[in-house]
Amino acid sequence: MPLIIIKIHGRIGISVFFTYLCALIFLKFTAVANTKYIFVTGGVVSSLGKGIVSASLGKLLQARNFKVAIQKFDPYINVDPGTLNPYEHGECFVASDGHEADLDLGHYERFLNVPTTKANNVTTGRIYLTVIEKERSGDYLGKTVQVIPHITDEIKRNMKMLGTKHKYDFVITEIGGTVGDIESLPFIESVRQMKWELGKDCICIHLTYVPFIAAAKEYKTKPTQHSVKQLLELGVQPDILVLRTEHELNTPILHKVALFCNVSKESVIQSIDVSTIYEVPLMLQRQGMDEILLEKAGIPAGTKPELKEWKEFLRRKTDASKEVKIALVGKYVELQDAYKSIEESLLIASIYNDRRLDLRFIHSEKIDKNNVETLLKDMDGVLIAPGFGQRGIEGKFAALKYVREHDIPCLGICLGMQCMVIEYARNVLGLENANSTEIDPTAPCKVIDIMEEQKNITSMGGTMRLGEFECTLEKGSKAYEAYGKQTIFERHRHRYELNNEYKARLEAAGMKCSGENQETNLVEIVEVPALKWYVGVQYHPEYNSTVVNPNPLFISFIKAAIKG
Repeated sequence: MPLIIIKIHGRIGISVFFTYLCALIFLKFTAVANTKYIFVTGGVVSSLGKGIVSASLGKLLQARNFKVAIQKFDPYINVDPGTLNPYEHGECFVASDGHEADLDLGHYERFLNVPTTKANNVTTGRIYLTVIEKERSGDYLGKTVQVIPHITDEIKRNMKMLGTKHKYDFVITEIGGTVGDIESLPFIESVRQMKWELGKDCICIHLTYVPFIAAAKEYKTKPTQHSVKQLLELGVQPDILVLRTEHELNTPILHKVALFCNVSKESVIQSIDVSTIYEVPLMLQRQGMDEILLEKAGIPAGTKPELKEWKEFLRRKTDASKEVKIALVGKYVELQDAYKSIEESLLIASIYNDRRLDLRFIHSEKIDKNNVETLLKDMDGVLIAPGFGQRGIEGKFAALKYVREHDIPCLGICLGMQCMVIEYARNVLGLENANSTEIDPTAPCKVIDIMEEQKNITSMGGTMRLGEFECTLEKGSKAYEAYGKQTIFERHRHRYELNNEYKARLEAAGMKCSGENQETNLVEIVEVPALKWYVGVQYHPEYNSTVVNPNPLFISFIKAAIKG
């Protein structure tokens, strides 16, 4: 601590001195001299919840006033998830800068309430593309380009970027896939090198599965032992083990794992099934995971954070006794993660409205004018999901016609908003041939058309309007009432827009264009004021909704659904 010389004059001088002294002491015990790099790997099987563990640990460290960033390294060769369909990858999340990213970034944002960017998600494809571009431009001076050191150096450069460029205290890096996968080897090798280079500033957390064998009526730790053995063969000794299990494991099992995996007893943590992912931070905190990590990093743990807002959120979830029934109409409803951010946004908004969410998934290919009433008549609200392409589009039109005519609160997102416009043009304006250029390029009434500046772009990665854009709301509109302000910023991921040639006719017929981008004159929001709550948005509000800062549009939609 630096020497402090203060000339004290009376009580005020003494007060200032002690305030300054306390501030310095606090900084001494909370400031991190070097960025600490935490790596989260997985073993045995995939889908164990590395992203949730990473986000939960990040939340615990953030609650201790540390500056935390989380990033995901994916082993697939695609440059980004933007061209992967939901059947391959689930939801494609859009970061604030327009980067198309892995869906785990959505969890990171919902837990930490910190926007992510391109730097938070890196794929093997992007690593190799960068290395090849460097080789082509002569950066390697004619040397033979190899996995080690060139690929691993590029991986490490990306691993360190958030720490060196943005000065985070902790950078948590989730390594996609499972230890033992051939695709993950360069990433694990990079972790080995980082541990060797950084010492105490680098910590490895390994998440594995402990299965319960029903016939033997016991849990088996052998898969975990083998997973750690594979990691050790690659030169990485895990510092903390997280055991994924359906039920609580007894102390002898935990001690056995510690003994066979070269990990201290207190560093074996359980990740037991809970009713919601938002309970995981508290579960890890009860086991002292953040304190164990800080001790390994050489940082005093200090006072345990109370997490008051987080606990209040969970209390409201537990205390909610009444339900709100929402139907989600989309063509990927059979896939668990296709609408993950929308699901979580609806859940969060329901909790803040003191309701339990009863979410019904309705396949848009299996709904039509003959069964639409049976499927939707008991719903409090209906959400028309985003997507691409023609499949299932007529089902969305049938659903929209029914909810509009029966005045059921409805939210349309992206393609859902475009379907609102098309259905309204067909059945209210009488334009029977109204359609989108995406669905029918020869349609005589293109009420939804591709953006003019995109018409000559053919590369799949560059044909969309991506990222955060400004939108100006019309005062008195449902959107304005929801947000409580006139200027908002929301994230986009689409190619087509409302055709302004039809704007005046739509408004004359009762569909208000209540939100626009002033710079481009593109319509962002439509609504029908005569109805209780019928709003369509061209952007994706689900990308900008977190536990402590839920998107106002979802809050307003659920509130309208409750009122009925």
